[in-house]
Amino acid sequence: MKKREIITTKDGSKTLKINELNECYHSSHGALQEAEHVFIKNGLNLIKKSEINILEMGFGTGLNVLVTFAQFLKNLTPLKINYFGIEKYPVSETEMVSLGYETLFSDEKVKDFHQKIHHSEWEKLIEIVPHFSLKKINADFFDVDKLDLPEIDLVYYDCFGARVQPDLWEKPLFEKVVRVMNDNALLTTYSSKGSVRRTLQELGLKVEKKVGPPGKREMLNAWKDKDTSDK
Repeated sequence: MKKREIITTKDGSKTLKINELNECYHSSHGALQEAEHVFIKNGLNLIKKSEINILEMGFGTGLNVLVTFAQFLKNLTPLKINYFGIEKYPVSETEMVSLGYETLFSDEKVKDFHQKIHHSEWEKLIEIVPHFSLKKINADFFDVDKLDLPEIDLVYYDCFGARVQPDLWEKPLFEKVVRVMNDNALLTTYSSKGSVRRTLQELGLKVEKKVGPPGKREMLNAWKDKDTSDK
């Protein structure tokens, strides 16, 4: 894995940057704002189920699971979340401490959760707190359809951008991801590329353009209906 450094984004939250690729793990316009906008406002909050299986393509720094847990705590109706995060190059404990994500949240439960997720064992589904379980998976994205996963209700598609890893935004990988999605599942991503939208439509998903997070005009939601299961 190429060398990573810590940078501070415009909303004060930090992220990792690979200078050799000029690529950040989150938006330089605001890591926290991007995570909340793309994956909570246009992701978790749109799923109307009492038990939700979430798959994150690119577990990375763990910020997306943190904002998911913060929203879980706010939920007024009973909710169970099973969260599966795939990451080929896990963040080190030193990097995790330097990112300081626990300081972004005032709720002590989130701060405690932050410690637990990074110290939890990989490859095991662990109930971090009652009704919120996490399985960190050290694997290549292209093995997603071979992993031991339940039917997924919500996909956080948070891979590196197409400029540096174009193969992650092409049909072969999306086909595998759609294969593990449940009927009526949602894939949400910060990307708004025309080629991505067309590929998802070719796979039978109903694609919606959404207002993007700070620094991006648009993003995409893609819904899988029952008919897509046969594609």
